[in-house]
Amino acid sequence: MLDPRTSKPAQFALDEEQIALRDTARAFADEYLAPNAVAWDEAKHFPVTEMRKAAELGMAGIYVGEDFGGSGLSRLDAALIFEALATGCPTVAAYMSIHNMVAWMIDAYASHEQRQQWLPRLCRMELFASYCLTESGSGSDAAALKTRAARDGDDYVLNGEKLFISGAGASDLYAVMARTGGDGPGGISTLLVPGDAAGLSLGANERKMGWNAQPTRAVTFADVRVPTGNRLGAEGEGFKIAMAGLDGGRVNIAACSLGAPRPRSTKRCAT
Repeated sequence: MLDPRTSKPAQFALDEEQIALRDTARAFADEYLAPNAVAWDEAKHFPVTEMRKAAELGMAGIYVGEDFGGSGLSRLDAALIFEALATGCPTVAAYMSIHNMVAWMIDAYASHEQRQQWLPRLCRMELFASYCLTESGSGSDAAALKTRAARDGDDYVLNGEKLFISGAGASDLYAVMARTGGDGPGGISTLLVPGDAAGLSLGANERKMGWNAQPTRAVTFADVRVPTGNRLGAEGEGFKIAMAGLDGGRVNIAACSLGAPRPRSTKRCAT
C-alpha cells in the first residue's frame, strides 16, 4: 500500500496505545521476571504469584472478549506483549501464551454458560490452563491421535495419554483433543477436563535444557468421566478448534522467540 503523502510504500509503525502496551509489558518483565528467571529455572519453580500479577494487568485473557474479563485486544497486541514478556523470561512468557490460547478457544467456541463458568477465573489466573494435543504416535500428524472419549449417558469416558504438555501438574484445566468418532480429523472433539478429575494422572517432569520454570509432563487419562457439558462446540469440531488455537499460538511462540534475546531495558526498545 502506498503512502498518499509520498507515493512511496507505507511504513509500518505502532500507534501510541500499542507502544504503551508493549512498554507496560517490558516494565513488568524487567521488574518481576528478569531478576528471578535464573533462580526459577534452577529451582523448577512455577511463578504463580508473578503470573497473577500479570493477569491483573490484563495479560491472561489478552484477546478474550471483555464481557467475561478479557482485555479484548488484537493478535498484534498479544504478539507485542509476549515479545516484551519474553525479554524477562521466555519460559514464563511461553506458558502464558498457551494459557491465553486455551482461554481464547473457550471464548471463541464455548456456550455462554461455559464462558461464564471458566473465563473469569482464567482471565484472573485463578485457574491455569494447558493444551493437550500431542501424543506419542501423532506428534506431526495430530489428526491421527488415539486418545478416545466414549459416550456414556451424560458423560464421556476418556482414555489415553498426551505427551509434552506445558504446565501439566500445575494447571487446573486441560483442553483435551480426543477421538469421539471415526478416523481422521472429523472424529475429534475438544473436552475441558479439570485437573483434579478422578483417573487423571501425571508423568515425571521432563528433563530439559532450560525451560524449567514451567513443568512439562505426560498426562494420562484412565476412565476419566467428563460431562458432555464440558465439550467445546459440536462433536467432530475438535480438530478445527485445535488448529484455530494454534493459528494464534504459533504467532505468540514466535513472538516469545524474538523477545528472548532482546535487551531488557524498556528505554532501549525500538518503536
